[in-house]
Amino acid sequence: MKKLIVAVAMGLGMFSASAQNKIGYINTDELIGVMPEAAKADTELKEFQASLVQQGQDMAKEFDDKDSIFVRDSARLSPSMKDIKRNELVALYQRVQSWNQQAQEMYQAEAQKKIAPIRTKALDAIQAVAKESGYTYVIDFNSLLVYPAGDNLLTLVRKKLNIKDTGSAPVRPAGTTPRKG
Repeated sequence: MKKLIVAVAMGLGMFSASAQNKIGYINTDELIGVMPEAAKADTELKEFQASLVQQGQDMAKEFDDKDSIFVRDSARLSPSMKDIKRNELVALYQRVQSWNQQAQEMYQAEAQKKIAPIRTKALDAIQAVAKESGYTYVIDFNSLLVYPAGDNLLTLVRKKLNIKDTGSAPVRPAGTTPRKG
């Protein structure tokens, strides 16, 4: 009988401990989108992208110019000089063709470099708010399709980061309503 009472007491203790878990959720993309650092990074990335586009246009113009000169002067060139100029044009054409891929890779690397510290700051703030407010679990609702109801922490994290509320209602996953856990 004593063993049964101890087992029931332990079971109730585990049940009450798990019942005290507090679950919250947040849209980290929305949080990062309202951070001032994100606006600055976005502006810098747009400028970087514009410079990459300009470099690609410059290379294409250089190819067009050299191609026009080659067509115009090819009748006067020796066969060996034609081959040299043609090989230069082919190499330049290949550089122009591969530029889009290179530019895209460069842009992605730059974006990662600029976004990583912002994401880290956001996650640190989320963890601090969760700890201060007693949340056991915080779920990014962009990552999950089904999850238990919880509290939206966006307002608390905005406050932690000193970001003013824009007055827009917090975004919630379709078909869900937040419930206190």
